Amino acid sequence: MLQYYILLGAIALISWLVSSQLKKKFAKYSKVQLRNGMSGAEIAEKMLADHGITDVEVISTPGRLTDHYNPKNKTVNLSEAVYSQRNAAAAAVAAHECGHAVQHAQAYSWLQMRSTLVPVVSVTSGMSQWVVIGGLMLGAAAGLGLGYWIAVAGLVMMGFATLFSFITLPVEYDASNRALAWLKNKNMVSQEEYKGSEDALKWAARTYLVAAIGALASLVYWAFQVFGGRD
Repeated sequence: MLQYYILLGAIALISWLVSSQLKKKFAKYSKVQLRNGMSGAEIAEKMLADHGITDVEVISTPGRLTDHYNPKNKTVNLSEAVYSQRNAAAAAVAAHECGHAVQHAQAYSWLQMRSTLVPVVSVTSGMSQWVVIGGLMLGAAAGLGLGYWIAVAGLVMMGFATLFSFITLPVEYDASNRALAWLKNKNMVSQEEYKGSEDALKWAARTYLVAAIGALASLVYWAFQVFGGRD
């Protein structure tokens, strides 16, 4: 277990560093005011309109960095700062979330796969590690048998969460690429503003990359614990 806690600590440290850098980047580019004077909400509405999307609503949601696209009710949810601010960071986030709306409208395959996994992962992700540990404890107390198969079931649950994390990567990177392409092609931002938007979205994507690597590392560790203990 010591190795696992060391692994968790290393991943948590990297995650914190990336998250901290992301916040610094957004703080920096929040000071780069847009020459066109448009707010995040106005950027989002224009990007949707330019893609012929008329059934998606742009709304404000409480919190910071809580921005997301909800495919169930077709809403682009922008945090209060992004919704009303008129800077490069707000433009980047607003366009990125609209990138997801465009993916949805165009039936982007990776987004569809991720959406299919959401119900499964929402149920299993929180309990998978405990199922594995419970199975290992049962196996240690009463021999392999049932305990082993319980642990394997936990690994399968963990595998779904890991798969979800990796499927999320192309979804997020593609949304950022769509956002940046639109911002550039429609001349929505100046060269300086574009660089800020691009840099901010790169750091946002890295948070998903760290999460995916962490999920895989955890899965591999517990797989070794389960299968390595077998004769």
